[in-house]
Amino acid sequence: MKLQSQLNLAFSALLLVILTAAGFVTYSLILDMLIDDEKAELRQKGELLVQLINEEYGSLQNDQQLSAFLEDQDLQLFLYNRQQDSVLFYTMPRQFVEGFSREDYFENKEEQLWEIGNRKYVTSRILFYPESSGMELILLTPLNDLQKVQQDFFRRLLIVFIIGAIAAMMLSYFLTNKLVTPLSRLKHQLKKIEKRKFVDVEPIKATGEIREVAESVYDMATELQRYINTQQAFFQNASHELKTPLMTIQGYAEGIRDKVFDQADEEKGLEMMVTEVNRLKTIINEMILLAKLDSSQAAYQPEKIRTSDLIQQVMDRTLPTVNEKGVELTYDEDPESRLYVDQEKLLRALLNITVNAIRHAVSQVNISVEGKTVIIEDDGNGIADDLIPHIFHRFVKGKNGETGLGLAIARAIIEQSGGKISVEDSELGGAKFIIRFQ
Repeated sequence: MKLQSQLNLAFSALLLVILTAAGFVTYSLILDMLIDDEKAELRQKGELLVQLINEEYGSLQNDQQLSAFLEDQDLQLFLYNRQQDSVLFYTMPRQFVEGFSREDYFENKEEQLWEIGNRKYVTSRILFYPESSGMELILLTPLNDLQKVQQDFFRRLLIVFIIGAIAAMMLSYFLTNKLVTPLSRLKHQLKKIEKRKFVDVEPIKATGEIREVAESVYDMATELQRYINTQQAFFQNASHELKTPLMTIQGYAEGIRDKVFDQADEEKGLEMMVTEVNRLKTIINEMILLAKLDSSQAAYQPEKIRTSDLIQQVMDRTLPTVNEKGVELTYDEDPESRLYVDQEKLLRALLNITVNAIRHAVSQVNISVEGKTVIIEDDGNGIADDLIPHIFHRFVKGKNGETGLGLAIARAIIEQSGGKISVEDSELGGAKFIIRFQ
């Protein structure tokens, strides 16, 4: 069963239960209200009659005019004497007087429903003044009359309920359709993702949580497409980077095998082959490391460390490169700076960035720390504007670059450590790498 049908069925069932309960309670309350209103109306009529009788007729004993007056009122009533326990006058058939007497309704002073046979009556009792006279006027109304009013009112209420239920179900259909339609469209977009048609995924119009899910699906498709493009570029670049040293090794190996080189060229070829093999080894190791970092296979063991200790290790390990290149490496220290990171992995990232800066520097490289921000800059030629957006991608190399994986590895480690890395032009004239940690 479709979601829309399930929602409409659940709403209809809930509506039916609510209306049934409301109808049952309302039906009972209507009769109680009608009885209370009828008692109040009978009491009001009775008090007017008693007042009129007291004013016009005075004595109530054997008064023919009084009897004629009460007959003219077209009311069901009894004129009852408490002291004598007798009914002096009545407008109902004699058997009713006898039946009510047998049930002691006249002696019972509480107002209640009087019942005889299968008939019930609503009553109201009004005393004559003075009360010592013991005279009482009892007015009655058949309960059947009130039940007819109750049933007529309930029928009208039922019609209102039915119309309201139909309107509510139509509104439910409209709202569920509005809710389910975006889900159906979202399902269609997910089918595109299933078939890897990420470019064809389109954003859908929705509200609330569905809109958030739709945006997440669209972002996921965009990210998947970007990932596939990156992977394709990676394999293309990797094949190119691996192909070059392999072709060099193959050329020298075939030359040595075919004895086309003299002794000097053969030794040179062997040295070149060793160099290219080492280069291949470096590229493959860095590719493996990147794959581990991207797949979160590399376990991170963060700990709280002093940033100055970490930077000192960077300076110690780059000292031979600094001396060889003939540049000056300076450090602006922040003794209070602390980082919560995996020290060994972040050291690898900072080494990659620092060695890259040393390689491109003319005479100076500076490392500065401010709180949780580390800045590494040089006075080299900087990075071309068209290369800046791609500088952290794999196999993207600037001038004098080696494998093109060092900065990609650095970015992966820094992001896994909860930081962000960016690059901009330095006031020294070269590139300025900014690493910010949370």
